[in-house]
Amino acid sequence: EVQLVESGGGLVQPGGSLRLSCAASGFTLGDYCMGWFRQAPGKEREWVAYADRIGTKAYADSAKGRFTISRDDAENTLHLQIADLKPEDTAVYYCARARIKWVCSRRPDDHDYWGQGTQVTVSS
Repeated sequence: EVQLVESGGGLVQPGGSLRLSCAASGFTLGDYCMGWFRQAPGKEREWVAYADRIGTKAYADSAKGRFTISRDDAENTLHLQIADLKPEDTAVYYCARARIKWVCSRRPDDHDYWGQGTQVTVSS
């Protein structure tokens, strides 16, 4: 059974940092492009970043410079490091697996498995 389990969220003050993790099971993470998305209250789910199997990474404009996606294929785990957190980063963060292994996409519909999400709240 394919499972994705996020962790690492929490309440952080503006300017703080967090490292989110996504533990994958039931498949080999190294075979797939993997992405991070987030959804703020009252807003649509938005793409944050993806990383493919050969090291290509891409970030949404809102994530460039402060977010770093990384993968530990040996541990079957995906990470998202977020620095200098801002109140507008408050959202539930999800990891997701690409529907087609080698095709990275910014569209939620192009992902077939999702984690349950981890809440990130940035507030003083």
